[in-house]
Amino acid sequence: MKPSIKPSGEDAAATSVRLEIGKALAQYEAALNASDTTAVAEMFVADAAFMAPNNPSAIGLDAIQRAYDGIFQTITFDMELTVAEVMQTAPEWAFVRTNSKGFVTVKAIEQRVPDANHELFIFQKDVGNQWRIARYSFATTNPLPH
Repeated sequence: MKPSIKPSGEDAAATSVRLEIGKALAQYEAALNASDTTAVAEMFVADAAFMAPNNPSAIGLDAIQRAYDGIFQTITFDMELTVAEVMQTAPEWAFVRTNSKGFVTVKAIEQRVPDANHELFIFQKDVGNQWRIARYSFATTNPLPH
């Protein structure tokens, strides 16, 4: 994961939150690239929502695990996240805007294709005071096919 750039005027508390969330995102990125459903699910709070394009929302850890199992059965990832913005909105809540770029390999045809997305994460501190994903949605930034 590319480290985020410190915004001008950011205070020490905001820097700490940005770095903590960056660490959580790096763990998510590693789990995604490893096709590790268990590690991905560990990054979410119990009542999280995963909202992938063209799919119903997956609500709760069981549904999120099933969604990622399905994804990892069809594609593998080689992606890098870049943090564009971290905004803490309350002591236990923050939203994060990221961009990702890399490749996915479509298993059925063994074809590696470019992939790029922009993502919106809403993070929540869990009972152990760790930042976890509470809501996650993304959309492609690849051009539409002609």
